[in-house]
Amino acid sequence: MSAVPGPSITKPARVPWLAAFLVEERAAWIFVAKTLLAMYITCWLAMLFQLEQPATAMITVAIVMHPQSGMVLAKSFYRAIGTLAGSLFGLALMSVFPQQRELFLLSLSLWVAICAGGATLYRNFAAYGFVLAGYTAAIVTLPAISDPLNVFDSAVMRVSEVLLGIIVSGVVSDLIFPERLREVLRRSAREHFAHFIDFARGSTGGSIARADMERAHMRFVRAAVQLEDLRASVIFEDPEARARSSRMRLLNLRYMAASTSFQSVHHLINRLERSRPDVAQALIALYSPIGKALSPGQGRDQDPGVLAPRLAECEDILPPMAAQLRTSLPPETWLEFDTGAGLLRRFASEMRDFTALEASLREGKLRGTVETVRFPRGNDFAGASISVLRTFLTMSALSVFWLMSGWPFGSSAMLLATIFSGLFGASAHPMSGIVNTMIGYASGMLAGYIVTFWLLPGGDGFTMLIIATMPLLMIGPYLSTRATLPGVGAGYTLGFVYILALKNPMVYDPTHFLNDAIAQIVGLGLTAVAFVFVPAVTGTQWQRRRQLGQLRRQVVLAATAPLEGLLYRFESVNRDLFHQIVSHTASGSPESRSLLAWALAVHECGRAVIELRRDIASSNVPHEVSVCAEEAVRAVAHLYQAPSKAYWLEADQAVERAIAATAGKLDLARSACQPTLHHLHLLRSALRDDESAMGPFIQLPPEPSHAS
Repeated sequence: MSAVPGPSITKPARVPWLAAFLVEERAAWIFVAKTLLAMYITCWLAMLFQLEQPATAMITVAIVMHPQSGMVLAKSFYRAIGTLAGSLFGLALMSVFPQQRELFLLSLSLWVAICAGGATLYRNFAAYGFVLAGYTAAIVTLPAISDPLNVFDSAVMRVSEVLLGIIVSGVVSDLIFPERLREVLRRSAREHFAHFIDFARGSTGGSIARADMERAHMRFVRAAVQLEDLRASVIFEDPEARARSSRMRLLNLRYMAASTSFQSVHHLINRLERSRPDVAQALIALYSPIGKALSPGQGRDQDPGVLAPRLAECEDILPPMAAQLRTSLPPETWLEFDTGAGLLRRFASEMRDFTALEASLREGKLRGTVETVRFPRGNDFAGASISVLRTFLTMSALSVFWLMSGWPFGSSAMLLATIFSGLFGASAHPMSGIVNTMIGYASGMLAGYIVTFWLLPGGDGFTMLIIATMPLLMIGPYLSTRATLPGVGAGYTLGFVYILALKNPMVYDPTHFLNDAIAQIVGLGLTAVAFVFVPAVTGTQWQRRRQLGQLRRQVVLAATAPLEGLLYRFESVNRDLFHQIVSHTASGSPESRSLLAWALAVHECGRAVIELRRDIASSNVPHEVSVCAEEAVRAVAHLYQAPSKAYWLEADQAVERAIAATAGKLDLARSACQPTLHHLHLLRSALRDDESAMGPFIQLPPEPSHAS
């Protein structure tokens, strides 16, 4: 730790926009310089090692380079895996169909299509690994299709070129002006922690308007998904992050569990304020110790090391305080109060676990082990199937045309179609992405033509190669830093490097150059045509309806899946699904409000169902109570599977019967039945919330509560 300098007066910039522009430009040109350096080092080494296609290694650099080191290493890791998998499959395919070109192309088309479908099911750079596995098989086998005996040498060369580009990119990114992703993760995690603590502290004075809760839910969901995405990338650049990976994931899942309990508490208070204000005020009073525990003052309000022991002390305060507040309420309201008190105790316990784990991560002392948890994602297999179909049709059409025409450059067209079918398969706006990429690609090929036939022939040696290519090559990496031109920079760089086809010695063949350029444009153009006839489903209303149905079915998951690991699976899949849907929904629209209402309802009811099933499994509840509670769980699952008034009535009646059965057994098994009764009442309260997603299905007014 460095000493903190004394206070100083910093003069504000006279032209703020100019200062911001210069900071942005500095970062952009550092990225351009690192990219060019890595590309030229890779090219020099490829020529020194006498690799066949130095351009392949340079393209690898162009693809994996990123302003942040962790992103480069993550992309490199998945690119290496994809390259090895694609090469092995290409070798196996060529060994099976060495002379049957039709069967070979059919099998290759199917492999590429399956890889494109896999790319739509994964996030971050894992998806890119699938794309690489697809088009590496094409890179390895298509040039050797007329000479099967040469396919092994082709595979070795392609893997060597790709791995060389990966190694050089990682070294340059990590050693020269590195931008560490771990700092972004640490900053983001602390910002989200501070926001959640401040929001929880500021809500202790009463209820929260539903609109405010919806906005908070949006923030909680984005935070959970963003932190998991960052964690998945930062582990590649930081050994310490790898050691902490399981704790960071557990911290994120504890954050999600605490935020769900927080929402359930305030939904219950909001409902009680409309029906039983006295109970709502008692719960708000019971909430105040949590607010005090989260308010240590003296600038320590966001210090987890201070908050964790204060929350532990708060847990001891809540039970006697709840008993005292309960006596001041009418007996007929005790069930509502006990339900809210149980939720508050659960929230306090989860906040204590959350802050304690955050404190241990900040202290850097990793003692013992933690439970291994996962962050499952919500995937749409129908959307992936459409991507498989589109890619298969594209590759098959090109294969048929190639076979019937005998086009010598058909392999180049197929290769470009392979690459971009996978890259844009999961895009919400593939046509605009393809058009931008095609513009950049054509511009890059034009620049490559100028360099190949006007500038390079007059030079000799590697230094002259750099002088001739750098002025036009740097345009691509620079355009990649401009958010207003998505795809143009990457397309320009790929087009320039691919068509330049640097070799040692260099070959100058205008006829081959033009034919190859035409084939590449045809391959990219056919990809666009395929998206016209088989449109992408990402972000479409059809997919959003499917994902909303999948989100509702998370309550079915909560009701039927094995309990081990279910809570964290439920929490993570919910947030991932919601994040996918809301990313393509207009903010503030009726569709967005409906989605938020369903997301909050799924969180509350699903969590209540899980806790109810835990009560039944872990305590000696009477058989009659267990049977009625299980019937209520099934009825709630049916309602969320296919929402309707009939299923709502069935669920409401089943929950009511379970409440009556449980209340009737309280005197015989109070310790076992009391938690079950509370969670059943929470389910009934959520079902009858006319401001929630259940509003259109409600048919009966709330009935008087059963006394406990």
